Amino acid sequence: MTTVGCGIDIGGSGVKAALVDLETGEFIGERIRIETPKPATPDAVADVCRQLLEGLEVASDIPVGITFPAPVIHGVIPFMANLDDSWVGVNVIDLMEKHLGRKVVPLNDADAAGLAEVVYGAAKDVPGLVIVTTLGTGIGSALIMDGKLVPNSELGHLEIDGHDAETRASSGQKTLQDLSWKKWAKRLQKYYSHVEMLFSPDLFVVGGGVSKNHAKFMPLLDLKTKMVPAELRNTAGIVGAAWYAASWPCE
Repeated sequence: MTTVGCGIDIGGSGVKAALVDLETGEFIGERIRIETPKPATPDAVADVCRQLLEGLEVASDIPVGITFPAPVIHGVIPFMANLDDSWVGVNVIDLMEKHLGRKVVPLNDADAAGLAEVVYGAAKDVPGLVIVTTLGTGIGSALIMDGKLVPNSELGHLEIDGHDAETRASSGQKTLQDLSWKKWAKRLQKYYSHVEMLFSPDLFVVGGGVSKNHAKFMPLLDLKTKMVPAELRNTAGIVGAAWYAASWPCE
């Protein structure tokens, strides 16, 4: 596997990119960022990706992985929540090749973060099933079995007590409803207990910005499964995308 990759992380507010040392999982040089265009149509976002690659001077032989805030099934976006609706049905491999003049490897943003934690972070060398969750505006998830990604899980959308789980237990809802850590932990308890019952994982890794405050809520949870905070934090999407692209097709 090559020792350098490039990751691009497409978000609702910004598109970020960096070169990654695949031996260490650390950035080579600075991360660069461009505001997500409004409206965030496929062509507009693809053009931003082109600008980022040009800004980083990414050589043609460096693999490029791109994360999307949506499932990616055989290169196609089946539905989209945080970008323009015109993404639905788009083959992003073809889209990016048209704009960038090169092949890229697409994947879901939570999957990228999960891979980064398995390869370089909190879940490194953990056998069995690791479930990485990202607590943010919603709840992202990644399922990784013995180091191999099971892509496009959407565990934030499990129905619990008649509600979409992320509409009750995300950190975005904690902020929106001004929940105390204790009250929010009760919602997390119900969520993680349900996921634990369904999957019997070997490890939970909790990411998202709120993970820096893990000491305020993790000790309040009572689970059979070990739970640890993510280590890569806001670099995980870029790092995971770069690693995945470099590892393709035998990740």
